[in-house]
Amino acid sequence: MTANRIAPLALYQEVAERLRERIFAHDLPQGAWIDEQAVAEQYGISRTPLREALKVLASEGLVTLKPRRGCYVTEISERDLDEIFAVMALLEGKCASETAKKAGNPDIRALQTIHDRLEEAGAHGDIEGFFEANQLFHGKVQEIADNHWLAHVIADLRKVIRLSRHHSLFSEGRLEQSLAEHRLILAAFTMRDPALAEQRMREHITSGRMALARIAAARTVAA
Repeated sequence: MTANRIAPLALYQEVAERLRERIFAHDLPQGAWIDEQAVAEQYGISRTPLREALKVLASEGLVTLKPRRGCYVTEISERDLDEIFAVMALLEGKCASETAKKAGNPDIRALQTIHDRLEEAGAHGDIEGFFEANQLFHGKVQEIADNHWLAHVIADLRKVIRLSRHHSLFSEGRLEQSLAEHRLILAAFTMRDPALAEQRMREHITSGRMALARIAAARTVAA
């Protein structure tokens, strides 16, 4: 277990990052109890930095601290996803509006370059590559919008969404649909049309939620 030991520098942040990765990979699935003693022994640390790490994850909504019962990975329901995506649509729509107002020609070129990666991944059915380029595209939109608080809240909500076992891009036809939506968003940026950019971004986020709902429905029928 020596290889799992963590250096003391910024210990609780490193512990939080390790646990965050395990949660996103569903190695620690929704509802799982986090055995503090076992984790502390695995990482070769005391319970103090571990508990500080769990507080960080709790502040992000990834774990739930239950008095006298311990710490559990947060369970996210379909209702939670409905509510989160509704908020995400508003926030990312606002970012898109600000980007359309503030983007200069170099910004548009940067977005086009990222979009080209989306097109290439889409052409090859590369879901992982598409996901990575999609993250870059939305991150660049937030960077251009230049609103720290919007970006911070969006990042936290995206972390909670990743608790879901499903990925919208696995819904039949969603990759092609998402790519078409990105083309429309980029066109709105190119036209410097804030209202249109906001509308198209909101529609894009809402479509992502609908794709997740289709996957959940299909799994329910199959079960």
